[in-house]
Amino acid sequence: MVNAALPLAFGMGAMLVLWWIIAPQWRHLQRRSRLAELLADAGLGQVSVRRIQGACIGVGGATGLVVYLVSESPVVAAAIAVVVSPLPVAWISYLKRKRQAELRQLWPDAIEHLASGIRAGLALPEAISQLRTSGPQELQPAFGSFASAYRSSGRFSEALDVLKHALSDPVGDRVVETLRLARDVGGSDLGRLLRTLAAFLRDDARVRGELESRQSWTVNAARLAVAAPWVLLLLLGTRPAAVSAYNSREGVLVLAFGAVVSFLAYRLMMRIGRLPTESRVLR
Repeated sequence: MVNAALPLAFGMGAMLVLWWIIAPQWRHLQRRSRLAELLADAGLGQVSVRRIQGACIGVGGATGLVVYLVSESPVVAAAIAVVVSPLPVAWISYLKRKRQAELRQLWPDAIEHLASGIRAGLALPEAISQLRTSGPQELQPAFGSFASAYRSSGRFSEALDVLKHALSDPVGDRVVETLRLARDVGGSDLGRLLRTLAAFLRDDARVRGELESRQSWTVNAARLAVAAPWVLLLLLGTRPAAVSAYNSREGVLVLAFGAVVSFLAYRLMMRIGRLPTESRVLR
């Protein structure tokens, strides 16, 4: 166990140094980090950033220990540990994309419910509040937060800010700002505006869904290409001759160069094949 603890400590130390290098710098004290924003966009705002950081270190350390026990090579174990340590963040990114795709399909129905309430004679705050029971189920908790905030303060703009924070969705930001503008400007065309917005969002969701289905092969090819060399390294780690080669100085340089090339190639392929993403410009 003493021999196993040394490479584990080495791998964890390397991951901590790597995390210190690539971690986003804290900007203003009232602004959240990129990881915190990613958690909020994925619907995991209650999860702390430190817990995700600990998960990355734990996944990398546990994987490095298992690889070391199999290969008895601290170099191979450290390389595999560094490669797999970002997997929790990658999983959160997947949850974010999945959540945004689901909400993109739900927003047209929610807006049509809102337009029906306004057509029935409800005031705008009341029409929004009733979506906590009549709207799509996945959006009901967010509209419940709006109703609670509006009842407690009576300030429509502040309640919309609570709704925007609860939604944490680019499309939701656009809808909220549309409602804010409609309340400030006034007029009798709000119902028509909402129905037009619902039709636009439905068409946008359909087109984006088709593009994402066609793009999936590029994404899967990039992931397979970046994972294949490290799976091969894991298999070679069971052979004493390969282990002795990787434990040398030249082996360390080969693994470091391979890690850099894999990272750059993956990022380049993802950038070439990515679709325009909706950013939350109206936070």
